[in-house]
Amino acid sequence: MRLFLPLLTLGITAAIFLAQAADTAVKPLRVLVVAGGCCHEYDKQHLILKEGIEARLNAIVDVAYNPDKTTKATFEIYKAKDWDKDFDVIVHDECSADVTDPAYVGAILAAHKAGKPAVNLHCAMHSYRWGNFREAVAAGADNAGWYEMLGLQSTAHGPKEPISITFTDKNHPITQGLENWTTINEELYNNIQILTGKPLASGVQIVPPKAKKGETLPPDAKATEATSVVAWTNEYGPNKTKIFSTTIGHQTETVSDARYLDLVCRGILWTTGHINENGQPAPGYGK
Repeated sequence: MRLFLPLLTLGITAAIFLAQAADTAVKPLRVLVVAGGCCHEYDKQHLILKEGIEARLNAIVDVAYNPDKTTKATFEIYKAKDWDKDFDVIVHDECSADVTDPAYVGAILAAHKAGKPAVNLHCAMHSYRWGNFREAVAAGADNAGWYEMLGLQSTAHGPKEPISITFTDKNHPITQGLENWTTINEELYNNIQILTGKPLASGVQIVPPKAKKGETLPPDAKATEATSVVAWTNEYGPNKTKIFSTTIGHQTETVSDARYLDLVCRGILWTTGHINENGQPAPGYGK
């Protein structure tokens, strides 16, 4: 017995050491955040995303940031051959609604069709669109490519008002244990159609009455309630590439909210296959 106990202790210590060694041997996830374009504080938000992701995950975050504040912002990295090869996942945080070159957009989509995972944030849902995009696009149509990658088509948003977020699929690894919450003033993106996306969370926004130009609101005007899917997953292309998207994230204060960053990081882990069914990072990938 005297010999057995030291051997048992030694065995446990060795097992712990090996587990820790395995964790430290894991290569960090390589994450590319693409940020820039119209209507948002991308100069601040890309820094918040980088810091927030690296604080939560065993990850190295590179950023392709364009200070262009128009809807025509483009990114040099997409013009390179095999532009995605050094990264495990791409975080699309662009706002480039008027970038309509099919070849440029096609080069982005080709990487995801080939199997590169993506996490899409806020205005990425309103980027790379052309034609009659305000109507439901048809499967395989010339202007359907970006929406098919996302798995959901959105074309507009409501006013800046708080959004009550409810996780409707509480059993998904991304949402396990996450609490419902209400944002500060945010933009609720509409849902023109859900294509192949699988909803994870819905958002409800109370929209105050608004008079049309030149008119006066009647005294009995009432607020209305708008509801949309605000977070979802998708499997894209022949390789069933994992895609996660959330339309939340207009305000810099929201992007820096721990609840938002936790959701984004869960999305990164899920798309790259490094999260268990209980929503915990695979060994070596959490902090």
